[in-house]
Amino acid sequence: MYRLMMPKNDYRPRLWFRIFVIPFICKKGRGALIRKSVRLDLLPNNSCSIGDRTIIEDFSIINNTVGAVRIGSNSIIGLSNVVIGPVTVGNNVLFAQHVVLSGLNHNFQDVTIAPVQQGITTGEIIVEDDVWIGANATITAGIRIGRHAVIGAGSVVTKDVPPYSVVVGNPGKIIKQYNREENTWKKYAENSRQITNR
Repeated sequence: MYRLMMPKNDYRPRLWFRIFVIPFICKKGRGALIRKSVRLDLLPNNSCSIGDRTIIEDFSIINNTVGAVRIGSNSIIGLSNVVIGPVTVGNNVLFAQHVVLSGLNHNFQDVTIAPVQQGITTGEIIVEDDVWIGANATITAGIRIGRHAVIGAGSVVTKDVPPYSVVVGNPGKIIKQYNREENTWKKYAENSRQITNR
């Protein structure tokens, strides 16, 4: 059955499947817009949903072949983004250009076998509400980005990001956090450390 949908040695569904089946796999909310040049690599074994008034911009790729992709309402997935499930994106989220979220990793532990032949592991990426991710940022598998966090352009996020934080660099480090008592963004006191797991 899988070969009917996906050609051997290819990672994109067959043309007939893209035309006649994929439009019915991804549930679109009211007013959601997926531009014509968006590549939808979708299979029915995992869910795909896009919330109300969310926009997926040109040349992006949405892929649910190894995990579900769920994008909330009023979000913008910018030009040339790559979203490979399992990924859950909240509401009012903004991705700039060339952002990559990949919920999969290729295994590489056995040095006698090429990584492409060792299979994959997955870890869900969760992006909470009101997050802004800058251009060319990469979010790796299994990461949670807390509400109203900001990820700077070009950052590589390899650890969880607490809510109301600003993260920059490779690997990503917290440089600011919002201070609720003073109602202002403050320089992070331990900005020499990498962000820590929750």
